[in-house]
Amino acid sequence: MNKPLGYVIEGSLTDGFVMRITQDTNLEDIKAGKFVAIVGNQYTFFSMITNLTLQVTHPDILLYPPSQNDILLQDFLKKKNIYATAQIKPMIALNKQGNAVPVKTVPQHFASVHEATERDVSRIFGSEEDTVHKYFNMGNPLDMTTPVCVDLEKIAERSSGVFGKSGTGKTFLTRLLLAGLMKKNAATTLIFDMHSEYGLQARQESDAKFVKGLKSLFPSRVAIFSLDPQATMRRGAQPDVVVQLSYEDISVADILSMQSELNLHSTACEAAYLIEAKYKDKWLQALLEQGHDAKEFAASIGAHPESIAALYRKLKRVERLPFFIKNLPQKDSVIDRLMEYIQRGIHVVFEFGNHTSTFCYLLLANVITRRIHHEYVQKTEHYLNTQKPQDEPQKLMIVIEEAHKFLNPIAAAQTIFGKIAREMRKYYVTLFVIDQRPSGIDSEVLSQIGTKIIAQLSDEKDIQAVLMGVSSATTLRAILASLDSKKQALLVGHAITMPMVIETRTYDQTFYAAMQDPIMARPVKQVIDEIF
Repeated sequence: MNKPLGYVIEGSLTDGFVMRITQDTNLEDIKAGKFVAIVGNQYTFFSMITNLTLQVTHPDILLYPPSQNDILLQDFLKKKNIYATAQIKPMIALNKQGNAVPVKTVPQHFASVHEATERDVSRIFGSEEDTVHKYFNMGNPLDMTTPVCVDLEKIAERSSGVFGKSGTGKTFLTRLLLAGLMKKNAATTLIFDMHSEYGLQARQESDAKFVKGLKSLFPSRVAIFSLDPQATMRRGAQPDVVVQLSYEDISVADILSMQSELNLHSTACEAAYLIEAKYKDKWLQALLEQGHDAKEFAASIGAHPESIAALYRKLKRVERLPFFIKNLPQKDSVIDRLMEYIQRGIHVVFEFGNHTSTFCYLLLANVITRRIHHEYVQKTEHYLNTQKPQDEPQKLMIVIEEAHKFLNPIAAAQTIFGKIAREMRKYYVTLFVIDQRPSGIDSEVLSQIGTKIIAQLSDEKDIQAVLMGVSSATTLRAILASLDSKKQALLVGHAITMPMVIETRTYDQTFYAAMQDPIMARPVKQVIDEIF
């Protein structure tokens, strides 16, 4: 055990403990979020420092503070009259047998507090060398070099999310974790890549250097589905699949999920249902072909002309999206190709290229995910009937950016993403959401996010929302406020043993080497040819 940082002098089970810091400890080495261990008689209490306070034995000392030249007086006061304390929140305890248990008792007075050792960290958070569990190194505790791991199988079990204000490295954190999922084969991912940051390569904000994308790291395990093949080729790669969808792939539900984005009145939504009732899956084509004559078309379906005119104006922009084709042959179904890739464990990145409008992103993500939902429900029901291992669906994690646009209180009630967040875990599908405005996400959906990786947030509503339902939320609020704007994050939730502030792992040549696998170095086309 290393030299003690201090000793417990008071505290309670609910509020945490107060440590008096020893005089020979450099106070500036003690930081909020630091991982420490309190050594009791029967338990070791692993804790997090949440606050620091300067103290004096008598307030009169502050009336005549010593100057910088009064070295003797300063030394004399330090021995007896001035000191510092740290607020410590216990998160988990280890008993003598080495088992992690909830904290239900307190250490004795003057129990020593030490900086946690590398062995302590691996005992609590696991190790990548563990062959039983799929642990993945996300970074290290503050002022330590020992890896803090998350359990990737638990990440895949429930929906997860990365949150933080703009410029805090959410994309970097997401790419890091997705690489871990691919390396450890914990789940297959479907990534809606709005700004082409996950597939081939991406630019770092800090130094404008380029880093490898997931396709570059795992050529045989990642396929690029491109909506803009020319843009993909300009970036140095041939897309594995060029995306083409039919007007018939768009349902009224897909449009209603964008009601707030399109500023659609409820009467326009009702008109869409009337069109669908008459024209079935050709409703959108009928609207775009006949909606210019709103009065006549409205009369033919029993709708209000102004509602038809509004709906026509809002959806006319679909005609400007080149990947939506009026009469696309069924044999060219992108959805079928997508399901084949997923079931074989091939990760799919949807690249949007120059089609980066929010309307395009929301529409395509809704269309694809609704079909995924339908297919996975059927596959799961079939597996439950046969109970054959070969019929078990592949675990799928759907990655979406700008999550509050899909999961705000209005959209979450009627979109497929709200349904997935609430109930699709039993159908082998979970969400991975990325957002800078967690307060915009429906509270019920946010409560279903099992694991949260939280970078710096400054808005009070966002902090309150992202910590909703988290134990020790009051304590963690102070920790969030102290995070650096780059390369630091708070990990909390289902996939990590206890809340932990980390300095994130570096995404560089060392990381690339750690991700290498000879099997994964083959081109994806070769793998698909072998499969089919």
